[in-house]
Amino acid sequence: MNLNNKQQKTLERIFTDPIPANINWKDIESLFRALEATIIEGQGSRLGVKLNDAKAVFHEPHPQKETDKGAVKSVREFLVKAGIEP
Repeated sequence: MNLNNKQQKTLERIFTDPIPANINWKDIESLFRALEATIIEGQGSRLGVKLNDAKAVFHEPHPQKETDKGAVKSVREFLVKAGIEP
């Protein structure tokens, strides 16, 4: 993994307990890109992500920029399945 400081902090925040509800979605997307995930933009706000052998579909939050706790939990579970932890 070749993460910059902001991406590393985003990864650490995703694995924080209690689960935070104010992580900017663009920061999560930047983390996926830094991890060299395959990202496929779907209809509307859907985003397909493939990393290692894990696949998931996420919905970009709108109109707000921050993810809710449920979305952060889903991202965390996806990253664990992909073998990524801080």
